[in-house]
Amino acid sequence: MDDLASSDLRLQAGKGRLAILACACGILLWCASCSTKSGGSASPDSSTVPARDLAITAVLAYDAQQVFVACSATKEVLDYNRTRGAAVRSFRTPEPPSGLALSRDRKSLFVTCAAPESALCVFDVYSGKLRVTIRTGHTSLCPVSSPDGKALYLCNQFDDSVSVIDLELNQEVSRISVARQPVSAALSKDGQFLFVANHLHSSRADVGVVQAKVSVIDTGLRKVVKEIPLPNGSALLRGMSISPDGRYIIVAHNLARFHLPTTTVIHGWMNNSALSLINVEEQLLINTVLLDDVELGAANPWAAQWTDDGRLMCVTHAGTHELSVVDAAGLFEKLSKLPLVDPKPQPGYFSRARAVGDVPSDLRFARGLRKRIPLHGNGPRALSVVGTKVVIGDYFSNDLEFVDVSATHATVETLQLGGNLLSDVRRGEMLFNDANLCYEHWQSCASCHSSDARVDGLNWDLQNDGVGNPKNVKSLLLSFETPPVMSMGVRADAAAAIRAGIKYILFTNQPPEVPAAIDAYVRALKPVASPVLIHGKPSSAAQRGRKLFESPEVGCGQCHTPPLFTDCKPHNVGTGKFDEARDQFYTPTLLEAWRTAPYLHDGSAATLRDAVTIHNQKGRRGSTTQLASDQITDLVEYLRSL
Repeated sequence: MDDLASSDLRLQAGKGRLAILACACGILLWCASCSTKSGGSASPDSSTVPARDLAITAVLAYDAQQVFVACSATKEVLDYNRTRGAAVRSFRTPEPPSGLALSRDRKSLFVTCAAPESALCVFDVYSGKLRVTIRTGHTSLCPVSSPDGKALYLCNQFDDSVSVIDLELNQEVSRISVARQPVSAALSKDGQFLFVANHLHSSRADVGVVQAKVSVIDTGLRKVVKEIPLPNGSALLRGMSISPDGRYIIVAHNLARFHLPTTTVIHGWMNNSALSLINVEEQLLINTVLLDDVELGAANPWAAQWTDDGRLMCVTHAGTHELSVVDAAGLFEKLSKLPLVDPKPQPGYFSRARAVGDVPSDLRFARGLRKRIPLHGNGPRALSVVGTKVVIGDYFSNDLEFVDVSATHATVETLQLGGNLLSDVRRGEMLFNDANLCYEHWQSCASCHSSDARVDGLNWDLQNDGVGNPKNVKSLLLSFETPPVMSMGVRADAAAAIRAGIKYILFTNQPPEVPAAIDAYVRALKPVASPVLIHGKPSSAAQRGRKLFESPEVGCGQCHTPPLFTDCKPHNVGTGKFDEARDQFYTPTLLEAWRTAPYLHDGSAATLRDAVTIHNQKGRRGSTTQLASDQITDLVEYLRSL
């Protein structure tokens, strides 16, 4: 990188840090700056916008003027008219709306409504009336319509499944199991194959290669026929989109360098922002390109879409509040010129790509092919494209942003929908997800704990307990109620861990208001109902498993004591793969164990069944070795129900 470019990037990083400091003190700068940044303009009636938090999760542009906006905080979909500068009507939903799609004839609006028992609402676009409500799975999102308009597919994130909705019968006709936490999908042009992005990997974490995968569903057979592994370290998959010609799919995700000690964050040595390219016909990964710059990260990639002409690929960065616009033809041409093998390999991270396999570690590869457009709002998680006009929805600042990405010098027009109201908890959630808190903006707290403060499923070698002993990421749920924290209890409580994380993982110092707000968010976390519950109640198998769990003969409840399912004490449980044999580890809570795989402090157990069987041969974590197979099934069902 030349000196001028390097200086400019450092200047941008410094500006971002100043902005987040001001935000932490309660000054919401995005509202004041809408009329000055990037030549953009504020909403003409922004001063009269009602102060309410919308939490925009999805946007869908009907045309250049009409945009449907899913607002999870208010359980509604707004029909926003750009010409009139206002929402002209509201579609009320039974649960928080999470995804939007139009029928092929553009007469029906499909809205996924996320809950433990989700719903698909079908609205008449013209009258606004609710036509039908169809019950679906756990936390449904990302509806995708079939080419013939007869079927709709949607992801059930916590059921690990995809629902098939028959739109003529108005009912779910099939539920297809996929890998783990499906969050987005794209359908081939002929409708034969549905590609599904799984948010997390589903294997153990104590091995050399750990990667999330894209599931490929044959829609005729209604089953997964292939899984496409992404590069080592691929995690937290988000947006997925198919090119207009149907040849390629893009998926946005983190690329974690989990096998490196977390001694530095510069140059992406912990987390990178990545875009993977998939060949639809061959159902193979083409390559993975980094979206960061050498000295300025572009953290937490989220939504991804192509422009209608197929020339550009657009990705929002929810951590740095930006839009990446990538020249598709230029990128594919550059990739095609690389040999499969470098005749003179130069080992090491983040050097220039000399062969196909080097691209996922080349921070310069997309230089000259990618525009990086700063946005005005905070948390751009929603994206829709009409032609070359991009509409972005901001989750925290409640804005719509409009960008013409074909323009040489793109301007950003920002229209404020929800005012500037954020509760203390929501402000903490915003900061938890904000990479401007990090040196050079490489990551946020959410880059390892996901946006909901749970897990990324990876082992990280943090420096709080030495080097060479990586630990699996723990959910932050109930961390304030179960001190001390970290696997070996090296932090007295969650508050201490949050402050240490800012200093030693984000590598910055923040004013007291920042960790205090994050404290409020983490304290407010509540368990999500398990997907194995039946209408909120444990199954017969789970009830039998509870008796085993509580029995003195098995003894699980002696350490995992209800109601928090932990005794908050250290124990030598014989899981010292990366640690000393004498080391002791604090009992983790079992609440939400169904969503925190892999298990044990070293991530060596891929499933709960593995944790209580092959990884408990000596019975040091409960006496499970004498249990019959059906008893193990019942015990695991109970653990998954918590």
